[in-house]
Amino acid sequence: MDPGERRLLAAMPLHAITALHGEAGLRERFAIETATFPSPGRERIGQALDLASGLHARDRRQREPYVNHLLRVATRIVSYYGVRDPDVICAALLHDAVEDHASDLAPGGGHGEAVAALAAQFGDRVAGLVAAVTNPEPEPGRDRHEQYREHVTASLQTSPWARVIKASDFTDNGAGLIHTTGPRLERLASKYAPLVPVLRDLISQPDTPLADDAKARILGQLERASDRFARIAAGDQPADGGGSAGQLA
Repeated sequence: MDPGERRLLAAMPLHAITALHGEAGLRERFAIETATFPSPGRERIGQALDLASGLHARDRRQREPYVNHLLRVATRIVSYYGVRDPDVICAALLHDAVEDHASDLAPGGGHGEAVAALAAQFGDRVAGLVAAVTNPEPEPGRDRHEQYREHVTASLQTSPWARVIKASDFTDNGAGLIHTTGPRLERLASKYAPLVPVLRDLISQPDTPLADDAKARILGQLERASDRFARIAAGDQPADGGGSAGQLA
C-alpha cells in the first residue's frame, strides 16, 4: 500500500474499511494506529493479535471473519476513544477469547482456567479486563440474557476500563445488526436493548477513564442504537445499509 493509500485508510471510517478492504484493510489500519506505541507495549499488542487470530481463525461473524470484529473493537478504542494503554488494547483484542475458546486456552478447563492462562501470558490486568467483559458460563434454569445483563452491570461497575472495551464491543455489535435478518434479529435486539441505559449510566460516571469528547461520542452512539432497537421491536427491518453502520462506527 502506497503512502497516499495509507493516509486515506487512516482517515476512513471502520465500516468503510470493512466494506472496501476487508480483513487486510482493518489489519493495516490497526497497524497504523498502533505503530507509535512504545516498546514493549507494541510487541505485546502484536502478540495479543496473533493469539486472537489463531483462536478465532475458523470463526465467522455473520458475513465476515470474526477477527474483523476484534480489530474494529480495538481500533475504535485507539482511534475514536483516544486510548493508548497497551493492556486495554490487548484485552480488547482478546475480549471473546475466554467466552469462545476457553478449552483452546486451557485444554480441559473452563473460564477460570482460561483466564489464568491469559494472565500467565499477558499479566493479571489484561486477564482481569477480559474476565470482566466475558459472558458467564450458563447457569441451569437461568435466562441467559438476564444473566448476561446482571453480569455486565456488576462487573463493569467495578472495572472502569472494562466499560471502555464493552462500549466498543457494543457499538460493533449494534452496527452488525444491519446484516442480520429473521428471528435472530429480534432475539439479538432484545438482548442488547436493555443494556443501553446500563452502559449510558456507566459511561457517564466520573471514573470512566475517557475524555469528555469520547464519552459524548459513545453516548450519541448509544442513543442511535436505542432508536434502532426500538424500530426492530416495532417490526421495522434496518434498511439504512452502511449509513447506520457509519453512524455507529
